[in-house]
Amino acid sequence: MNTGRVIKNTGSSYRLEDCETGEEITCRIRGRLRLKDIRTTNPVAVGDVVDYEADPKGGCVITHVHDRKNYIIRRASNLSREAHVIAANLDAAFLVVTLDHPVTSPEFIDRFLVTAEAYRVPATIVLNKSDLYTEAYAERLSRFRETYKLAGYPIVETSTVSGLGIESLRLMVKDKISLFTGNSGVGKSSLIRAIDPTLNPRTGEISAYHNRGKHTTTFSEMYRLSEGGYLIDTPGIKGFGLIDFEKKEICRYFPELMRYAAECQYYNCTHTHEPDCAVKEAVVLGYIPESRYISYLKLLEDENDKYRK
Repeated sequence: MNTGRVIKNTGSSYRLEDCETGEEITCRIRGRLRLKDIRTTNPVAVGDVVDYEADPKGGCVITHVHDRKNYIIRRASNLSREAHVIAANLDAAFLVVTLDHPVTSPEFIDRFLVTAEAYRVPATIVLNKSDLYTEAYAERLSRFRETYKLAGYPIVETSTVSGLGIESLRLMVKDKISLFTGNSGVGKSSLIRAIDPTLNPRTGEISAYHNRGKHTTTFSEMYRLSEGGYLIDTPGIKGFGLIDFEKKEICRYFPELMRYAAECQYYNCTHTHEPDCAVKEAVVLGYIPESRYISYLKLLEDENDKYRK
């Protein structure tokens, strides 16, 4: 029996890196593994550690998926399944966002961060295309920095044009397995190439009509860094639906809300309508950014998300 790490999912097959030899092998998954207790579109995800063996019919077959230490999961667009695992066994997740060209919505950012908190993946926000943000963006920049500073998330401001922040990212990903994700067009693949010029992930242009990125990465792929570690580049994500959350637990994944929740009059306060709610008071006083509180309320109200009952 051999063990490998999944470095690419092509849909019909998987590319593995053998954990002992470093050799790359193409495998498919055994039929019963594909069907057994599967609640996701992909029973095997990039980053998974798997056992594989030679197939008598030729090629190799994945026979077992090892337990994951963590993963990033989202609601699947394919209605025949409940969820899609973006990547597994991560040391860090980097959410690449832009204030413009294209605009990354606060709701998208907060949904991703909630999922990262819930599944114990340390998250960093990468504010890319900083060379485009002139004085006209000063107020938006300040508000963005303050919002996520209060939430406790590191922010790295980057530009592949000026080189700003690239060395900082290079040090942060060294010897780690790191996920890079975000909306299409925010520059994930270009950042990866700037971090390690030996890599050449596909990059795309921005659609002028929609001011959004064109999809260039079809499947998630893991790249070995020349200085140690791996980077996972993902397809551009338009939305981020939650899966397997208790509505009453969502507040736990907003760190700044939790700092005040213990002071509420009611122990089971939902922070929506109850009197003497310390969270609502903190929003009024500016201790909790209004945009984060609005994201929290939207998560409670969104019936498209799949919550446990």
